[in-house]
Amino acid sequence: MAKFQSLREAVAENLRDGDTVAFEGFTHLIPHAAAHEAIRQGRKDLTLIRMTPDIIYDQMIGMGLAKKVVFSFAGNPGVGLLRRMRDAIENSWPRSIEILEHSHSAMANAYAAGAAGLPCAIFRGYVGSDLPKVNPDIKSIICPFTGEKLAAIPAHRPDVAFIHAQKASRRGDILIEGIVGVQKEVVLAARRAVVTVEEIVDDFNDLHPNLCVLPHWAVTSVVHVPGGAHPSYTHGYYARDNAAYLDWDKVSADRALFTEWMQKNVLDVGPEVFAARVEGL
Repeated sequence: MAKFQSLREAVAENLRDGDTVAFEGFTHLIPHAAAHEAIRQGRKDLTLIRMTPDIIYDQMIGMGLAKKVVFSFAGNPGVGLLRRMRDAIENSWPRSIEILEHSHSAMANAYAAGAAGLPCAIFRGYVGSDLPKVNPDIKSIICPFTGEKLAAIPAHRPDVAFIHAQKASRRGDILIEGIVGVQKEVVLAARRAVVTVEEIVDDFNDLHPNLCVLPHWAVTSVVHVPGGAHPSYTHGYYARDNAAYLDWDKVSADRALFTEWMQKNVLDVGPEVFAARVEGL
């Protein structure tokens, strides 16, 4: 059942060293504030899962939190490389990391399988791909009904999931509007789920019944963090901060500049900074 907490409390209680964790969001609703709190609390040896690791995973990797990354695309969207991730892979700075690359389809199916309580995801995929040569988790299975050869990968079952959403009700139900990626599936697949939200409202009674609502019983912790997705956007609340993504390419290219930026913008500030930044946009 959902518990209302501060961000510091939610991360401290739900994210542990060595956990497999997914900070999911697709284009918008990326849970930057939650990931920054994980960095401030100094979590380590994490296995990070995400369909599209972008600058928030670049920051976590650069700060040494990750030992492994399971993903299907990694990049600074619209800009270029994830330079801290590349430095870790190629030069083991600040530590070496293991990577497992999948397709988008595989990642989405693995989350859906985890949400359904299944041990693996079975789907059509990887035909003509070289990924099975470098990813030992990609297997094949023969359909017992048609004889067709299908791809199979382990289901994603994170120890904890973090997502950002627009609204939570007083009961702890979660409303997601706009583009919905795999946020619903990752919450249902995870053992624990923390949701940061823009606002808390009495109920959703006046909203369309077909909107994406996660029930309170699927959520471990709800945290009120206005602006918690910045610099990504939250549909209906604030726009994407494109300048921040462009700036990150320069910041992340230099280890010293990166370290200085993280100290100033993450380690020395709290969750309230997100709301202040968004108000200034």
